[in-house]
Amino acid sequence: MKKTKQLRELIESKQLEFIMEAHSALSAKIVEEAGFKGIWASGLSLSAALGVRDNNEASWTQVLDILEFMSDATSVPILLDGDTGYGNFNNARRLVKKLEQRDIPGVCIEDKLFPKTNSFIKGEAQPLADINEFCGKIKAMKDSQNDEDFVVVSRVEAFIAGWGLKEALKRAEAYRQAGTDAVLIHSKRSDMTEIEAFMKEWGNRLPVIIVPTKYYSVPTDKFSDLGISLSIWANHNLRSSITAMQKTSAQIYCDKSLINVEKNVSPLEEVFRLQKAEELDMAEKLYLSSANHSTNAMILVKESANEALITEQINQLKKVGVTNSIKAGSNKAMEDKAFPNKGELYHLYAARDKLGTATLISDSNIVYKTHVFEELIHESGDITIVAGADYELKGNQTSYVTAKLPYSKQLYSKTVDLIQMSCNPNSNNIHGEFIGLWKVSGKGTEVVKKALEELAQRKDFAQLTFSDFFNYINLIHPVAVKYTMGSWIDTETYTKIQKDGGKND
Repeated sequence: MKKTKQLRELIESKQLEFIMEAHSALSAKIVEEAGFKGIWASGLSLSAALGVRDNNEASWTQVLDILEFMSDATSVPILLDGDTGYGNFNNARRLVKKLEQRDIPGVCIEDKLFPKTNSFIKGEAQPLADINEFCGKIKAMKDSQNDEDFVVVSRVEAFIAGWGLKEALKRAEAYRQAGTDAVLIHSKRSDMTEIEAFMKEWGNRLPVIIVPTKYYSVPTDKFSDLGISLSIWANHNLRSSITAMQKTSAQIYCDKSLINVEKNVSPLEEVFRLQKAEELDMAEKLYLSSANHSTNAMILVKESANEALITEQINQLKKVGVTNSIKAGSNKAMEDKAFPNKGELYHLYAARDKLGTATLISDSNIVYKTHVFEELIHESGDITIVAGADYELKGNQTSYVTAKLPYSKQLYSKTVDLIQMSCNPNSNNIHGEFIGLWKVSGKGTEVVKKALEELAQRKDFAQLTFSDFFNYINLIHPVAVKYTMGSWIDTETYTKIQKDGGKND
């Protein structure tokens, strides 16, 4: 049911209903969870939460911003304490349009002058609005609403200003004829004498709303007996939060410790629950299939692996949100009679079952800068390798890359197709050096596993290199090349940096 319909049914209910004050999205959520069918967005509370007076010092656009968060956080209707409508009829009708845009189903305006003053501060000294001017404001608001169920409540301040029952009835009837949906009759007495007198004369012409802040000791049954439609608990969440915060702050200041307050405050888990942190986690799993957290990392560990470099890699991966990093590959203690001389491709073969749906694979003897990881994570290709465009010819122990295009600034953040890889430093058209870093998608993982199984049948498998491997894959599935410049260091360089006291970032 739409919120406007919910609010209208609350106000027009045949039995007494209740709504509770809130002044933020968090307090609004708490009100809803407590069981209330509606929320009162108190002008006093909203102003106080912003640290200003209840004299229209907070602009109506600032109030709207808070209301939007409150509305988004809840499914029950919110009735705004709209003060005097924030100006004349033109301001008030514009307010209605903006409230409807934010799914706020109703507003209450009071018949005082702008800027308003809180009813409990020198009430008798406060002038009331001209009846005709206020009726024009009501008509303008009702004419401006798009939803027929949007509710305009007119708050009668005659008792607050000391003008008596006759004036209260006169104003309430004028507002009824102007088209208001309900009247809020306000009183600052500690008993219900004024409210009771009004209800006896009013005769159920329109639903009546009350705010029993001052006559809190009157039994609630009395409200029902008088035919009150709705009671607003108007400011008690704000006031209780002030008490709690003052007590907590004083205790911590005095103790210089949290030991005496921690057991008396909500656990952080409750804050996260109210913020719907779990829903975000579920949404990330659903919608961020290629995001950092869903990418696994596999570090291929060789017999000569440097543990310090592996730790550095894991830390760098964590910086970009990849927390699921595993070490895999051959082991000194592993005896494999089929492959007694383990070449570099064997390490990948030994770890093939640990490849995930999206896996970043790296060499254990190299440290990479974080931006290389981050850029590779977001590549959408099935199989993407990283080549250092600032390469040096080092002999036949290195895999050199020839791609469809050489490195250029125009290829920034783009990939090109691999033509071939070679361990021959004298090969023509070398465009880069494979730096031991690559990524596979779910489909790419299937291609890689199949290629490994097929290559493992060869007698020379133990001697095969990554050049052989990617050339083989490139025959059956395109391999993309991503260039980088100065983004990695090897074991020898890393060791030297550590001795010199430097750091790799």
